[in-house]
Amino acid sequence: MNISIASFSFHGALANGTMDVFGYLEACRYRYHLGTADIWNGLLGSDVEVQLDPERLGKVRRAMDERDLVCVNYHADGCHPWEDDAEARARHRELAYRHLKAAEILGARTVRIDTGGRERHWTNEEFDFICGAFREFAEYAGNAGFTIGPETHWGATNYPDNMLKLHAAVASPHYGILLHMGKDTSTSPSDYDRALAPIAIHTHIDQKTCYERLDDALAILLESGYKGALGIEHHTGKNELAEVEAQVGLLRRAVSHARSGRSDGYKGNPLLDPLNERSHN
Repeated sequence: MNISIASFSFHGALANGTMDVFGYLEACRYRYHLGTADIWNGLLGSDVEVQLDPERLGKVRRAMDERDLVCVNYHADGCHPWEDDAEARARHRELAYRHLKAAEILGARTVRIDTGGRERHWTNEEFDFICGAFREFAEYAGNAGFTIGPETHWGATNYPDNMLKLHAAVASPHYGILLHMGKDTSTSPSDYDRALAPIAIHTHIDQKTCYERLDDALAILLESGYKGALGIEHHTGKNELAEVEAQVGLLRRAVSHARSGRSDGYKGNPLLDPLNERSHN
């Protein structure tokens, strides 16, 4: 499986002026030795017009090509289909299609656009509208060569029952979800992942998952037949280059465990095993 780094992981560096999209691509290729880019629209520029300027997007695509990077995901904020206000819905629809065009220019394999709807469940009106929007987005995606869907991100999308219901209703081979792994809105983080992994087209693997249950999380993905990238995401906004590097290292280790079996590591080593009595003598 390919590993990627969601560029939101560097939002702190973006805010303080020490990272931009070209620095991110350089880091992916030459610091982290990846063949992937995982681009959040916020890293593309200071406002929507800068982000979606075709000439600038072309420069970003050329920079990826020069570094042999494939855009495994493009995640676009601020264009979710549902808003309570009809005029806002119309603006978001127009913006969503501009982001779909941006994804096409970047050669994205998958695209994330949120749904909207901030409560535990969507109303019937919200659900029907969201479902119709994603059917249209999926049709565009199929023609453009990518798959699309929302992230388990906020509001109703945090709950497996909602995401499974929406997936069944959209019913398109070009639709799936971005699974932000390990949330606690099910009986356990593992049950959450197990319920949603079969419909995932991309993943966000956060710091908590990396440090607490990464082998189990990866096993669930593999058992589900998941074929997408393993996308690291970091959220603290601090010490991001090093923290992301640590998460990437842990993920590479977990992938190795999945391929060849988990090593006992320090266990049984008299110098390193804290449970070995000889290590305390």
